[in-house]
Amino acid sequence: MTCNHIVFIVMDSCRYDSFMAAATPNIDRLGEAQKRYSYASWTAPSHHAFAMGMLPHGSPKEVFASEVYKEEFAQWKDRTGHAEIAFKEFLPHLSLPRVLRNIGYRTVAKVSMPVLNKDTLISRDFDEYKLMKNHNDFAGMIREMEFPDEPHYYFLNLGETHYPYMLSGENLPHISGVHGALKSMDDVPAKAEKQTFDAEQMKMLHQQQVKCVEYIDKQVGHLMEITPPNTHFIVTADHGELFGEDGYFGHGPIMHEKCFEVPFVEGRLS
Repeated sequence: MTCNHIVFIVMDSCRYDSFMAAATPNIDRLGEAQKRYSYASWTAPSHHAFAMGMLPHGSPKEVFASEVYKEEFAQWKDRTGHAEIAFKEFLPHLSLPRVLRNIGYRTVAKVSMPVLNKDTLISRDFDEYKLMKNHNDFAGMIREMEFPDEPHYYFLNLGETHYPYMLSGENLPHISGVHGALKSMDDVPAKAEKQTFDAEQMKMLHQQQVKCVEYIDKQVGHLMEITPPNTHFIVTADHGELFGEDGYFGHGPIMHEKCFEVPFVEGRLS
């Protein structure tokens, strides 16, 4: 049985309305964008859900959650083109890469966020797992990809849409975990001086995220040029982002709808 190649693209921190404001002619070839909701408000737990095979969800009423999950796992049959995938195949490990490896896939992950480094549990069942040296290197990921006869599952975490949104400059506040990539977390004083953005800066950052989506779309176009017809794309985000709404910036320990709204597009080239 011939399985489809799968390319799973996660635009880190890309909120739904940023995606919808962007011009995305290449991603649009895959299908209509949906508003969905992340299972978590920051990178690591959202990616654990992805590793289980769980994608951002809708918000259906009058239905048991177990039925939603059952339907979600069943969709991997269509994505892979392998009719024998069933929920029982995910047990007991609840690992999508493991399920795919068991049916003949080469599983490859390329990630941008240090919190997803290869020593985390998320890397466990991948044949190859790489933390890119550059925070914004979707183009570099594409250069390393190939599509032989063996079906490949590519999982790509993109940093371009994450703060600082491909910007550089002395006027941007230092944010631990982004600047210094976790290792400087302990260096921050317990009572660090409060840093934030004014309204115009917030607006600029939101607009810059939109531009980053458009950059990603151009790179997706380059990727599409090298993918065979039997390639199934998934394009989504791990969580949203706040740009000053109700006094919030960023994501993480925030309970706000904009932190959970994400775009979702999937399909094959048309």
